[in-house]
Amino acid sequence: MPDQADNRAPYAQIAAHYTKLITSGELQPGSLLPSIKTLAQEWKVSTATAEKALRKLRTEGLIRGIHGIGTEVLDRPAPMSSGSQRQDRGRHSGSSWGTGERSDSHQAAVVSAPAHVAQALDIPPGSEVIRRSRVYRDRHGIVAHSTSWFPARYGKLIPELAEGKRLSGGTSLQLIAQTTGRPIVHRIDTASARLLTAEDSRLLELDPAKPSTEPVVVMTAKFVDSEGNVVEYGVDLGGPGRTWRTDSEVTQ
Repeated sequence: MPDQADNRAPYAQIAAHYTKLITSGELQPGSLLPSIKTLAQEWKVSTATAEKALRKLRTEGLIRGIHGIGTEVLDRPAPMSSGSQRQDRGRHSGSSWGTGERSDSHQAAVVSAPAHVAQALDIPPGSEVIRRSRVYRDRHGIVAHSTSWFPARYGKLIPELAEGKRLSGGTSLQLIAQTTGRPIVHRIDTASARLLTAEDSRLLELDPAKPSTEPVVVMTAKFVDSEGNVVEYGVDLGGPGRTWRTDSEVTQ
């Protein structure tokens, strides 16, 4: 059943189909996937293609093979996404949500820039900035708490940036690029891990009486326009137990 409008390879389409079913909860942990032969027949592909799709799902930790039984769905939290991955997803699909995700607790305010934010945005400390935050969740709980920071001047061009609701008409970067006429041409990503702070616990809605000793992933992304202006600085704080994953095709 490959979609002719989908440019991905057939094995990737099959894997994406089952990823969606698994992460949305439609396929529950312990459920069995069709056999390689059945997948090949249903999707009108070779058994090698069907096997490659299942191998991709196993690599992503979504399924496991059980000898003599079949391929079982595992119950594991999905990895978090970096700000850049969410922007890429938004550009292609119109939504920054990962499969099975939703976002809530959208907040926005004009505040004085903390020192690390001012440094990232290349503005004087204490300058006014727009802070936008939201929480991404899936059926396992919080995937990540995400905060985006913008120089306050963009709020004058796009008042919606300073409003505590989901943006309409595109992502923040798309709206800024359309309004200023300057495309985003460069981005800088970082990934690190740290032990939870009291503020991290508050943002991730954890019980302060049950402190976690598990490190959390912190992703940052800085976006620069065609004139060298830092347009946005994003910080994504992963929920306990969440990892970060990226994948790409390797060409020979």
